[in-house]
Amino acid sequence: MIELNHTHDVGARSWVASANVAGCDFPIQNLPYAMFRRTGSPEPFRGGVAIGDQVLDLAALAAGSHVNGLALDAARAAALPALNDFFALGQSAWQALRHAVFALLHSDAPAVDDLRGCLVPQVEVEYTVPARIGDYTDFYTSIDHALNISRLMNPDGDVTPNFRWVPTAYHGRVSTIGVSGQRFHRPMGQAMAPGAKAPTYQACARLDYELELGVWIGQGNAQGEAIPLERAEAHIFGLCLLNDWSARDIQFWEMAPLGPFLAKNFATTISPWIVTMEALAPYRQAWTRPANDPQPLPYLEASANREGGALDIRLEVWLESEKAREQKTGPSRLSGTSFRHQYWSLAQMVAHHTVGGCSLNPGDLFGSGTISGPGEGEAGAIIELTRAAQTPVTLANGETRGFLEDGDAVLLRGWCEKPGHARIGFGESRGTVLPARG
Repeated sequence: MIELNHTHDVGARSWVASANVAGCDFPIQNLPYAMFRRTGSPEPFRGGVAIGDQVLDLAALAAGSHVNGLALDAARAAALPALNDFFALGQSAWQALRHAVFALLHSDAPAVDDLRGCLVPQVEVEYTVPARIGDYTDFYTSIDHALNISRLMNPDGDVTPNFRWVPTAYHGRVSTIGVSGQRFHRPMGQAMAPGAKAPTYQACARLDYELELGVWIGQGNAQGEAIPLERAEAHIFGLCLLNDWSARDIQFWEMAPLGPFLAKNFATTISPWIVTMEALAPYRQAWTRPANDPQPLPYLEASANREGGALDIRLEVWLESEKAREQKTGPSRLSGTSFRHQYWSLAQMVAHHTVGGCSLNPGDLFGSGTISGPGEGEAGAIIELTRAAQTPVTLANGETRGFLEDGDAVLLRGWCEKPGHARIGFGESRGTVLPARG
């Protein structure tokens, strides 16, 4: 795991004034990556680093004389139309570029005037998916979420027997992953109404969101060569916000015997910015497992994972209805929780994914699984929050929701903060539901 260094210094300031504003998502201690271009321009998409309300254009940086050596190699790779080649360079290159950019953007940097031409205001840019995603795997690793779902059907229900032994997952659909701002139509599919003898083909009536983190794989592994738990995090470049939209009525009918299909393949919305594992280093916590629960099998157990395998990433879900948009009253907060509650760690997800011989590639994406906490108001999906519409939530403008309605926009937000360290944020993942086409 990455050790703390000068880039985590809470006292560090940037000559980009907006990066020093309290509550800013992108101070100099963060420096996340995205793929951007000026809005509506014919420019190629290229990598950029967020600093305050600006984007540091890595293509412009690489074309100048500001960086050299391994940092220059990394900047050139990150300036391409996708971050895959940059991911493939590995931790030493990722760190070289981060440290070089940190020095260039620091308040003590000598060549400020030369660098100003490499900045583009974020209000003037548009984003795309930051890498070519070869494979997308969605996990199911929150015991609080799993218990909440089980108890909707049986008040005394428990998770499936394998949940406490193995990080469960399924393979999702890459073609419908979109960046924040994604708009998608309510899906069509089969659903079986309670007591019915035959299913009906209809628009989804129980549309849901799922609060997740996206895990971007950096370097991969050869087929047949499992990644040991002790080295698993070296294969993770960073994290983003991820909304795994779900059609619950379609899902409950189609789940047996092979799991999610149409209920999960119509849209997945990610935030444009990838916060690196190095930036997240100060927010690690001990990973714990209740003493009465089964402890991980040896290939999923390591002292480093116990000592710092959890991350305290604060997360919130907000909903903006079409009416609220028209009235300009703003979104309503639905819930908030932390990733530290997750039952399985990031390293365990990577190690388990490869133990059977599966190869990962740079740019592969994992979904963490819905992130719910143990407390009231910590549900990561509306099906939990409303008990499948039995107890609808009331929005700030008086509207109620059991499930999502057409025109609803769901916003995911995330950040990390702790005493003695800077607050860093993930930006926003926003997706909007359009009426069904069927």
